[in-house]
Amino acid sequence: MKKLSLALAASAMFAFASGASAADVVAGKAAFEKFNCASCHGADAKTSIMPSYPILAGQHEDFLRHALGAYKRGASGAPASANIRKNAVMGAMATPLSTTDIANIAAWLASLPSPLAVRK
Repeated sequence: MKKLSLALAASAMFAFASGASAADVVAGKAAFEKFNCASCHGADAKTSIMPSYPILAGQHEDFLRHALGAYKRGASGAPASANIRKNAVMGAMATPLSTTDIANIAAWLASLPSPLAVRK
């Protein structure tokens, strides 16, 4: 029992020290609304105003985090690379997002039901 308590305490300290925290899906929904993402992607994140705009609901959380970060880096004037996305609209939308906003929005979008899911 003592070893288990020690292991749990050590892992909690490691998580705290590394800045790891679980994303907040409620805050993600609020940020999605605050930053007006629905104006293009729809309130349900799967009814976009244009067919060429992607369905965001049900996408993989890590993909969404990477994509938003890449748009943010692209808007900062960084040179084009595999980790940069240049798009005037998405760059402007991603620029004010904090790392926490990005994580929360990605978590909320990934939690939504979607036609992207594979059904058995």
